[in-house]
Amino acid sequence: MKCDFGKIEKKWQDIWEEKGVFHAKNDYSKPKFYALVEFPYPSGQGLHVGHPRSYTALDIVARKKRLEGFNVLYPMGWDAFGLPTENFAIKNHVHPEIVTKQNVARFKKQLQSLGLSFDWSREINTTDPEYYKWTQWIFLQLFKKGLAYKKEMAVNWCTSCKCVLANEEVVGGVCERCGGEVIHKTKSQWMLKITAYAQRLLDDLDKVDYIDRVKTQQRNWIGRSTGAEVDFATTAGDKLRVYTTRPDTLFGATYMVISPEHPILEKWAERLQNLDEIKAYQEEAARKSDFERTEVAKDKTGVRLDGVMAVNPVNGREIPIFISDYVLISYGTGAIMAVPAHDTRDWEFAKKFDLPIIEVVKGGDVQKEAFTDCATGVMVNSGMLDGLTVEEAKEKITAWLKEQGLGEPKVNFKLRDWVFARQRYWGEPIPIVICDKCGYVPLPEDQLPLKLPEVESYEPTEDGESPLAALTDWVETTCPHCGGKAKRETDTMPQWAGSSWYFLRYCDPHNDKALASKEALDYWMPVDWYNGGMEHTTLHLLYSRFWHKFLYDIGVVPTCEPYAKRTSHGMILGENGEKMSKSRGNVVNPDDIVKEYGADTMRLYEMFIGDFEKAAPWSSSSIRGCRRFLDRIWDLQKNVMDGPIRPELEKAFHKTIRKVTEDIDNLKFNTAIAAMMALINDIAAAGGITREEYRVLLLLLNPFAPHITEELWETLGYGGMVTDQKWPAYDEEKCREDEIEVAVQINGKVRDRITISAGSEAADAIACAKAAEKIVPLLDGKQIVKEIYVKGKLVNIVAK
Repeated sequence: MKCDFGKIEKKWQDIWEEKGVFHAKNDYSKPKFYALVEFPYPSGQGLHVGHPRSYTALDIVARKKRLEGFNVLYPMGWDAFGLPTENFAIKNHVHPEIVTKQNVARFKKQLQSLGLSFDWSREINTTDPEYYKWTQWIFLQLFKKGLAYKKEMAVNWCTSCKCVLANEEVVGGVCERCGGEVIHKTKSQWMLKITAYAQRLLDDLDKVDYIDRVKTQQRNWIGRSTGAEVDFATTAGDKLRVYTTRPDTLFGATYMVISPEHPILEKWAERLQNLDEIKAYQEEAARKSDFERTEVAKDKTGVRLDGVMAVNPVNGREIPIFISDYVLISYGTGAIMAVPAHDTRDWEFAKKFDLPIIEVVKGGDVQKEAFTDCATGVMVNSGMLDGLTVEEAKEKITAWLKEQGLGEPKVNFKLRDWVFARQRYWGEPIPIVICDKCGYVPLPEDQLPLKLPEVESYEPTEDGESPLAALTDWVETTCPHCGGKAKRETDTMPQWAGSSWYFLRYCDPHNDKALASKEALDYWMPVDWYNGGMEHTTLHLLYSRFWHKFLYDIGVVPTCEPYAKRTSHGMILGENGEKMSKSRGNVVNPDDIVKEYGADTMRLYEMFIGDFEKAAPWSSSSIRGCRRFLDRIWDLQKNVMDGPIRPELEKAFHKTIRKVTEDIDNLKFNTAIAAMMALINDIAAAGGITREEYRVLLLLLNPFAPHITEELWETLGYGGMVTDQKWPAYDEEKCREDEIEVAVQINGKVRDRITISAGSEAADAIACAKAAEKIVPLLDGKQIVKEIYVKGKLVNIVAK
């Protein structure tokens, strides 16, 4: 009988949901396991086959954990606020809420068709007022603690979307979403003071089990450095303060560079004799993203300030000041000292503008190349520092600067405060009232949620304000503090807001008194295993860790970190080896795969495609191989006989159980599947299959192919469902090989390989090695100096 996978899969998906098989229990006495995948942004395009790779992987983990007796929480929801939906709504004249509902419905149907064991009873949506009530509540707590504030600042401004973009949303100087030109513009923006948590965000990476590349990205983004802040006097009478990690190189500073946005330029306007040239450069710099400006390989540009010089504090020499776009106002002090002999970028700039280059750390050829990070040399041409090592010089010059009142030690971070506002409609309203008398006043918590009002137009205003700004009746209100006339804040929160705490809401999603109960949070947190794409391992991970630490500080959550473990997966590429995209014409729709091959085949193939952490191309021929494997499993029911696991297969079964168990825990799904394929071959060679062998095989395969295994379990009358069973155990002793192969080395070089008993002691292994046919003549006439046996691996004979 051929497997009707379409009928079978729909049958079991309905049963699982009807019975609530995958609903996490509110029994807090059981051991828990919280598995989490990043909830998706429900776009109109729906899923492509790359999306389910992460979902299926953690689904396999979750299913195995349930069979091991854990109370498993594996939830799903929707990160549904944001620009794509709003842009679609504007273009097609459809309310974003309607667009969101349609997209969510499509995504959910696609996910359910894959048999993923999500707890749909805990489904959340960031656009639901009952959800964003608590997003707003968290913002109010941040505001009350001084961690949310307003600031005038230069921002990335999309001239097409008419909204502020984060740096990561600007690609090649244009908006990632619409391709419109992005310029720098000064706006009053809501900010979150994530920098107050910079050191803790860095230090606490030692407390969590994240893969190395994730930790590295986090550390690089935070960017901690130690150095000194130094004051340079100027001929205008003002001081310019710089931050440097290399105060030891001060004697080599031959010019200064300040950001084109530095406020001191306005103060010096009457002194600057080339003001028109400066303004033209400022306008040019405003059109570039921060990434473009700081790209190391780009040509160095700048304008020398004609009319003001700086004074090097260690030798009193006057040095020129430039503006250049490679210095950002948002990093450090917006001004740098340039030491061209020991920094590649400064050296290239100095060469272009014919500036002095003075070697102050001995080593290398100044005329040929810059001495990038000469951290191990000896100081020269540096007065009081001559002859000292770099580290000695850093210590001495920093102390001297402090004594002279010219500077101080400083720890700096590359991390900037979080721009937390968008001048758009489709986002959480910021619950702040602006009063002429009282300033920024938080909305009383009993007035939350502050719901998005209905609007006729979703277009930002011509002056770049939110569409909400045009709603006079909504904007005009009374001050909660003094009762006088006031206005509502019309900016909305960025898409990052709802995703910064969603994992907490899953613990208790229907609570209307708190974001989640203390009991639920104490039980479920932290998330035991979180998997997501590498593209989200900087900002989303950092932002959610920051919010969680803040909530920990105010007593809302029980742990200082939200995620105990974080892993990441590689992308599934198109068959041409390129990233899947509509423009490349290589997108594979999972609906088509499920229709042709079945969900179990797709699940199995996505896990068999290669190393889970690495990118892998889609292959239509390989997926057919996975279908054939499942057909073999299905056809085994024709030759079932009573009985236990046969003696000749006992070792193979125990080894397979161990392999699959360990590989699931280590995300090595491809080798786990390969082990089961090998076991099928062993079963076929033995002829037929016993009921106990089939039972164990179905349990091992169930997390990967849940529908076909449930159907076979029912057909063969094992009783109950697979989801009610226990994960099979293995006996370590029965996994041991009777014989093993070891290398034989002479003086460290492999000369032969021999087969010995797995339990051989050193004397027996060495004796067998010395008696080997290829080894005997090599030892003839030699004096044996030493004999070494590394159990199970090699014999090494040292002879002369």
